[in-house]
Amino acid sequence: MGLVLSACATVGYYSHVAAGQSQLMLHRRDVARVLDDPSVDAKLKRRLQLAQEARAFASSHLGLPQNRSYTSYVQLDRPYVVWNVFATPRYSMDPIRHCFLFAGCVAYRGYFSHDKAKAEAARLEKGGDDVYVGGVPAYSTLGWFADPIMSSMMRWDDDELAATIFHELAHQLIYVKDDSAFNESFASFVQEEGLRQWRQSRGLPPQDVLAKTMDDGFTWLVMDLRERLKKLYASGVDQAAMEAGKQREIADFRVRYAQWRDLDWPDDHRYDGWVSGPINNARLLPFGLYDRWTPAFAALFKQSNQQWPDFYAGVRALARLSHAERQQALQRLLPPGTPPPA
Repeated sequence: MGLVLSACATVGYYSHVAAGQSQLMLHRRDVARVLDDPSVDAKLKRRLQLAQEARAFASSHLGLPQNRSYTSYVQLDRPYVVWNVFATPRYSMDPIRHCFLFAGCVAYRGYFSHDKAKAEAARLEKGGDDVYVGGVPAYSTLGWFADPIMSSMMRWDDDELAATIFHELAHQLIYVKDDSAFNESFASFVQEEGLRQWRQSRGLPPQDVLAKTMDDGFTWLVMDLRERLKKLYASGVDQAAMEAGKQREIADFRVRYAQWRDLDWPDDHRYDGWVSGPINNARLLPFGLYDRWTPAFAALFKQSNQQWPDFYAGVRALARLSHAERQQALQRLLPPGTPPPA
């Protein structure tokens, strides 16, 4: 998500973000030059060549912006390019939002320094908020800069590398201020459908649906926990009962997770570490954000006869609506039987 400078940010944060973005721009190298450099590792060259092929496919087949984004490379000295700090009040699932001049209001604040992110998290925790810090391998400046490929993206497999380029370019194409669920769901649909078409164009078999089925199932469990906590926080009980209820719901979630995993995925423990780690409101915020409306966008794509220009015209029509009207229109697009978005 774009780290565009905030109109209401402190001077220190403004300076930090400006310096971080400037450092990226200063250290980027054209991918063509990296590929011609005999000192560069052959594996990195192969991944960068793949990224360039995906970049070309994004514009020629998916109708995404044709610009200089993802045609340069930055070797970072850290595992992530940015760390996002999510926060909520202790007894609320509503995020503490941060407003940016061009990106609008979002549910996190991004830092190019892990230490600065941790310091902000400590400050919020001291004030009584629930806080979560998550590393981000890639983000979009929404077309304000030519976004580079970063070394933090190189640890992904080929599918995720290509899909992320599709996702971030979709943000450059259509973006609505103050509606993260719309923006992320749209970009996630473009990512998923784009990846399907990309694999097909390369003669590769369809992706393994089992992995996505498991991911969707785990997301549903987390979203269910969020809904249970929302009801608890709206119940009006005193603080002691609220805290006890919160810890009970989290403990019950861990039991439900173990039962689900042992019944449906007995040999797959990919989420065990997440579940056994600290869980609070802020750590639950990212779930559902990226796929809340993806079934609606899939339905719109089908209505558009799977033609990207017609689909994007339909998305732009939704983007022009008021927030309430857009929510209603997306709800009408959802296939019958789809669970209501959280």
